[in-house]
Amino acid sequence: KFMAAAIPFDKEPWLLMENKGADIRQALPLGALVTLPASGSEMNNRAIISRKAVRVKRAMMNDCFFPRFAALDPVKTYTLPEKQIGNGVVDTFVHVLEQYLTYPVNGKVQDRLSEGLLLLLIEEGPKALVDPKNYDVRANLMWCATVGLNGLIGAGVPQDWAAHRAGYELTVLYGLDHAQTLAVLVPAMLKVRAEIKKQKLLQYGERIWGISSGTEASRIDAAIDKTRAFFESMGLRTCLKHYGIQDVDADGVIKLLNEHGLTRMGENNDVTPDTIREILKLC
Repeated sequence: KFMAAAIPFDKEPWLLMENKGADIRQALPLGALVTLPASGSEMNNRAIISRKAVRVKRAMMNDCFFPRFAALDPVKTYTLPEKQIGNGVVDTFVHVLEQYLTYPVNGKVQDRLSEGLLLLLIEEGPKALVDPKNYDVRANLMWCATVGLNGLIGAGVPQDWAAHRAGYELTVLYGLDHAQTLAVLVPAMLKVRAEIKKQKLLQYGERIWGISSGTEASRIDAAIDKTRAFFESMGLRTCLKHYGIQDVDADGVIKLLNEHGLTRMGENNDVTPDTIREILKLC
């Protein structure tokens, strides 16, 4: 997508990233052949670009990036290594959480669509690790990834994305896969922000994990623990020490967030550098 915009652009290509790509006026026509279901890029206007030389990983969005066509053939996913199967499922799961686990706005259709996707991932994700050439399993996971970030479940509801933004900086600093950063950050972020997300966390716990008894605090803790366990079951570790990072450079993460103007994140714009520091302590 970046190249499609860069080819007709007659200035420094990195300038396309300014204002999150909103100023782009043209791009070559795009088609998408999905080989790693996760990003939903085949049916959305987003692209994520890394530039190692300046330690930046950044999102860009523009309607020029909608593909003219997309081909989703589950057979093309059969040769993915186990690690990438797990990455794709966890990334998709968190895409849905970022649009679902915020606060209630009576968006019942969006809630139920999101819950259906989450239940599908929990049901089918582990099967893909055991039987990677199961066509029906791979087809459902592929379509789930597309629907999870094509704009449908996020229409008219608040969205978070703080874990994604902080995760970009962990990738820049430590080279972790995107989904690995999410597996580490999301459980910690839910712990720290549990009170703010309380109503939706209780709903999530009951509807997704069947947690309906006990105190509100215990039900929320159990839902977060279930989430962590699911990530682990997909082969993604949920603590930085398991990736060889004994002491995370919180100052470095916060410095990058500040440089990129990401000092007020989340559905309420209340995830500050201090919040991120607290979250990293639990990672």
